[in-house]
Amino acid sequence: MASAPDGEVVACDATELAARVARGELTCRAVVEAHLSRIEAVDPAVNAVTVVLAEQALLAADAADRSGGGGPLRGVPFTVKENLDCLGAPTTHGVRALRGALPYADAPAVERLKAAGALLIGRTNQSEMGLRLCTDNPLRGRTRNPWDAARTVGGSSGGDAAAVATGMAPLGLGNDMGGSLRVPAHCAGVAALKPTTGRVPYASTLPPFDYGFTGQVMRVDGPIARSVRDLRRVLGVLAGRDRRDPRSVDAPLVGPPPDERCAALVTRLPGEPLPPSAERAVVWAGERLAEAGWTVEHVPPPEPERTQQVWGGLLALDLAAQLPSLEPFVSPALLGHLRRLIAWGEQRGDSPYALHVERSRLARAWSGFFDAWPVVIGPTLAAPIWPVDADLDPVEGLPLLDRATRFVLPANLLGLPAVTLPVGLDDGLPQSVQVMADLWREDLCFEAAEVIERAAPRLTPVDPRGPAPRAG
Repeated sequence: MASAPDGEVVACDATELAARVARGELTCRAVVEAHLSRIEAVDPAVNAVTVVLAEQALLAADAADRSGGGGPLRGVPFTVKENLDCLGAPTTHGVRALRGALPYADAPAVERLKAAGALLIGRTNQSEMGLRLCTDNPLRGRTRNPWDAARTVGGSSGGDAAAVATGMAPLGLGNDMGGSLRVPAHCAGVAALKPTTGRVPYASTLPPFDYGFTGQVMRVDGPIARSVRDLRRVLGVLAGRDRRDPRSVDAPLVGPPPDERCAALVTRLPGEPLPPSAERAVVWAGERLAEAGWTVEHVPPPEPERTQQVWGGLLALDLAAQLPSLEPFVSPALLGHLRRLIAWGEQRGDSPYALHVERSRLARAWSGFFDAWPVVIGPTLAAPIWPVDADLDPVEGLPLLDRATRFVLPANLLGLPAVTLPVGLDDGLPQSVQVMADLWREDLCFEAAEVIERAAPRLTPVDPRGPAPRAG
């Protein structure tokens, strides 16, 4: 068997790697060794991989090579965020007090990726307790954006986004309760899927075993990758009921085709106008769909501002209840940020009852909207990628996040599936669009996203070493 250069191997997406392993062009060991070499070479520039599981990955690769078995992800390396259980590495949540918290079982999503033949290669960095859209914590330090170290890489799954963007792994596994998959994917120039809430099961062998209302209805695990086809493939592996998660369900991965391929474009949101680069990206994506025969119109979705307010109000309820138990373990910077988030969420004075009623009303409104427009295309971030730690500014931080996440939070509040995919660079930084559909209709997100992706330039893997990263 001829060996392939490491650079060629790490440039492959997961689907191509699995196909090359299945054809006998690459061994699982060769794939793992190429990615371990890439981690050694480039991770010092970004600090994305917190624990390299080299021995575990090589042993699993050798076992896969000996068995010759199948699996849709056989031979594909993947990384896992530090708030998901993985045997052999601590589940730290980015907190010093948990640096030795070793789980005794894999999380369901990790277990399913391994069963599909994927090879766990490392743990990845996250924001402290997953509660910032910037990846930094006192235990592991800051993950740097591979395109511009002065800009945030997003959060809280920023380690996985940076690892995938730089070729250290073709797949990353994280989660999303307020943009934590899609925002870092946007900032790093890769693709991400926030599945329908309940589509992918979650369970932990370490506290917290259960979440409050916000986590139950908004949090979901999902993949980061370099192609939409990888997201589609991985969802087929991750989806389905697990008895450890009472909210998880079995639901078809493909629904009935819509009467007509229609997409609503979101180029206007309440508040200030979108950045020109974000508006151009959405319009460009719409043009690609129109060329493929879709009906495309500029149509505003129902009440995005109120949707964002309800998300904030519900989050504030849970954070206020959690704050006394978090206070001894988190940094003063995060503590101040959380107090401001609570005040921001409580500012309208909605009662818990009113917030739950409003969530139901908004869900009905969006469901009706999807009857007419099965797919909605809008920005991922409605603000430019901001400088590191700008979100912590006591005066301007929350207004910045409020502007930026105007089209991120509806998917979390309402449990909707959403795909973020890169469409190019603007002033040297990645630009993306977000594709949403109704509950359980990830297949429609993928269909539209694949049309857009075929016309978009390939941005990654990017080499973060040196003064000016370039796609390649």
